[in-house]
Amino acid sequence: MDSISQWDTLTPLFLAFCGIFAVAWYARIFFTKPSPNLPPGPPGLPLFGNLLSLDPELHSYFASLSQTYGPIFSLRLGTQSCIVFSSPSIARQVLKDHDITFANRDVPIAGRLATYGGNDIAWSRYGPEWRMLRKVCALKMLSNTTLDSVYQLRRTEIRKTVRYLYSRVGSPVDIGKQIFLTILNVTTSMMWGRTMEGDERAVVGAEFREVVAHMTELLGKPNMSDFFPGLARFDLQGVEKQMRSLVPRLDQIFEKMIKLRLGRDSDGGTEEESKDFLQFLLKLKDEENSKTPLTMTHVKALLMDMVVGGSDTTSNAIDFALAHIINEPEVMKRVQEELDNIVGRENTVEESHIHKLPCLLAVMKETLRLHPALPLLVPHCPSETTIIEGYTVPKGSRVFVNVWAIHRDPLIWNNPLQFDPIRFLDAKWDFSGNDFDYFPFGSGRRMCAGIAMAERTFLYSMATLMHSFDWKVVEGQELDMSEKFGIVLKKRVPLAAIPTPRLSNPTLYE
Repeated sequence: MDSISQWDTLTPLFLAFCGIFAVAWYARIFFTKPSPNLPPGPPGLPLFGNLLSLDPELHSYFASLSQTYGPIFSLRLGTQSCIVFSSPSIARQVLKDHDITFANRDVPIAGRLATYGGNDIAWSRYGPEWRMLRKVCALKMLSNTTLDSVYQLRRTEIRKTVRYLYSRVGSPVDIGKQIFLTILNVTTSMMWGRTMEGDERAVVGAEFREVVAHMTELLGKPNMSDFFPGLARFDLQGVEKQMRSLVPRLDQIFEKMIKLRLGRDSDGGTEEESKDFLQFLLKLKDEENSKTPLTMTHVKALLMDMVVGGSDTTSNAIDFALAHIINEPEVMKRVQEELDNIVGRENTVEESHIHKLPCLLAVMKETLRLHPALPLLVPHCPSETTIIEGYTVPKGSRVFVNVWAIHRDPLIWNNPLQFDPIRFLDAKWDFSGNDFDYFPFGSGRRMCAGIAMAERTFLYSMATLMHSFDWKVVEGQELDMSEKFGIVLKKRVPLAAIPTPRLSNPTLYE
């Protein structure tokens, strides 16, 4: 895709406004003070800056620019300054030393629309409201206690997936699609205590996957309206229109579940029936003594976070991981031998096994090193002008931390492009965000709140897939490991793999 198609071909309406903004641009340069000491960066065009030269694969494009301009460089994207950091030491300054200053998000129009005005945990401004939302998620939905309490939900859905894969033995299976449906069902049952069965599971699951994929694509797409706020009303690329058509499709499902829950509660549902995330949120919403009240908008925004953030990221990571394992027979052999020693071929994997599987954990870590779920994290926005490495980072600029580039830096990693889980078997790296050589879930106040959920889901799903089946691709077909950039990274070509049973007893697949 070239730079022209990246902008969906500039419309005549936009070209008409170019002259007006060009005059304003030159007037601004002529009448304002010289620019502050911004980091170096590629020269840009008047008015547009570097917009027209952006490559759609932003993570790798930014990595290539850092080779020329250094680990901190700047771009001018329309009227907005963009600063990119690509080294561990600078990432530490941004996410730890100046954590509070960089704790806000640069919320794109697509992000505000997707999350009911940015009222969710990912995009809301740092402050009392965000702290309330973080506490709600950390103490209820994503705590270890809650995750333990809903283990049977995860187990039930994983076993359904195993049965489906067993029915497809010898035939190619879209792994990402099946794992997405599994994780989606786990997530929705945790949220409102209801899973989808039969035809409904396939139909609703397919719609969820289509909507979520389109939403994450729009969230990662450069949007002219974000870079030229004066043009936002015209929605020249149609991003706002597309997002406005997607959100109601999920909102209708949220509304339906909220009405069902409220109706069940008014009918005197038992306490046992009420143990789900939605019930907790609705109860919390009605508490009048809260200093920072939880609104119905917050409730739906958190549901959106769980559906979009909790399903797409993990299923994409599993897609990458299984593809790498198929490409590396020695890794597959090592993982399966570990599973046979801990679980045995006469049993099924339980979640209690996963902490005894260091090789599988190393596979997860290596997968997220090569393919971090959010390669540029979520864009930060400094609340005040800050000096980093002697350069000015302006207040309100869009700040990217290129974790993808750091994870592939040859000065940090031996053979950085090789998939080698062994490097993590006796290494210090974890998901805590304290080591800025490796921080796939981010770091600081705004690091991912769902690490425990992601780790359990990935390891339990991968352990089951690798324990229950051998995997291969269609004979003569090469695996395409290329990436497709979005706010969430995914395989450009989804993995289609053929399962072969490896357990001793066919009843273990029932």
